[in-house]
Amino acid sequence: MVKLNKIYTRTGDDGTTGLVDGSRIAKDSPRMAAIGDVDELNCAIGVAALHLEGETLARLRMIQNDLFDLGADFATSGTDFTPGEMTLRVTAKQVARLEEELDAMNAQLLPLSSFILPGGSAAGAALHVARSTCRRAERTAVGATRDVTLNPQAMKYLNRLSDYLFVMARAVNNNGADDILWVPGKSR
Repeated sequence: MVKLNKIYTRTGDDGTTGLVDGSRIAKDSPRMAAIGDVDELNCAIGVAALHLEGETLARLRMIQNDLFDLGADFATSGTDFTPGEMTLRVTAKQVARLEEELDAMNAQLLPLSSFILPGGSAAGAALHVARSTCRRAERTAVGATRDVTLNPQAMKYLNRLSDYLFVMARAVNNNGADDILWVPGKSR
């Protein structure tokens, strides 16, 4: 368990921040941008969670926990992505869990007949914000891989998660019945 006695350390006053191994990098580095976008994603999921309960809420809380692991994974240098007692790494098992839950939710949805406008309900709208934030986090992480090696399972997790959040938004919108469909050229 992590214990934080003091929130500020002053060590970042020079524009750097620490990685898990103690090394320091610029706060605006591509790696830190990816970590920051994952943090923002976690916040967006937290807002969506305010509108949910039961199993759906429990799933989002598990995902929020996974995203803290993913942030720690991105903050861990190296190319050995084996998890350890003191090394958090996203695993294929976490990706598989997302896929299984996504498939189960998707099986209950009405077929899509058009693209969907974000909304339908407060929970659905919040999940669409989280979905689009997830897409940005994934893009930022992909950009970071030009400079550093990131765990391929963490990258897969982000990719699956955006699909997961899309399907969950439809599920909370009465399994798609309350989705707002895009009507091309409607306002011409």
